[in-house]
Amino acid sequence: MSHKDFTPQHRAIGRAAAWAIFFLGIVYVVTTVLGFLSLKSPQDPIGDPFVSIMELLIIPLTLLYVVIMVAVHAYASAEVKVYSLMALCLMILLAGISSSVHFVVLTVGRQIEAAGLTWAPLLFSWKWPSIVYTLDILAWDWFFALSMLFAAPVFKGGRLEIAVRILMIISGVLSLTGLIGVPLANMNVAYWANVRNIGIVGYALVSPVAFLLLAVVFGRTKQVSR
Repeated sequence: MSHKDFTPQHRAIGRAAAWAIFFLGIVYVVTTVLGFLSLKSPQDPIGDPFVSIMELLIIPLTLLYVVIMVAVHAYASAEVKVYSLMALCLMILLAGISSSVHFVVLTVGRQIEAAGLTWAPLLFSWKWPSIVYTLDILAWDWFFALSMLFAAPVFKGGRLEIAVRILMIISGVLSLTGLIGVPLANMNVAYWANVRNIGIVGYALVSPVAFLLLAVVFGRTKQVSR
């Protein structure tokens, strides 16, 4: 398969972003698990310091997702570049929404909630329903999911690429499934039965493995001369 536009710079930056996503993803998962274990009730949202660590991790992660999709677009052959471009655009939307949400919550959101205003939880809390929670669902269970599904067709040669493609599809489908909780208004049930967590499995557990394999794919690929 020809990768005319995949320069050594794309390969280096793509691999670095993929490895960074994998390692930061591990830290995120460990923090999430510790946050769940700290809850007195599974219906409670994860509290500090765990939620603050998760928010701090998400901001650089969203940037890394954009970087990796830039590399994917460069890697894509001409006949599938329309899909990789759509994947990149969708990931940019994910990064813009999610990083804004978490930055706002980390800064002014905490101050406003601390002021004891009765309407503040409807805007800034991670307990359903709230505006930031809804925006985060839109970012990860919609834009991230679609980005992964559009990126999947790029990888179709060899067993390793097929594995990346399958994992991207699984990640996208699971993330989309997390949207089911919105029409059902079923966000605050026990966390092991929470449909929201199906989406979390898609983007927090499956996607880092896909990007780890993608780092290997990039490392084995050399630019094909025109």
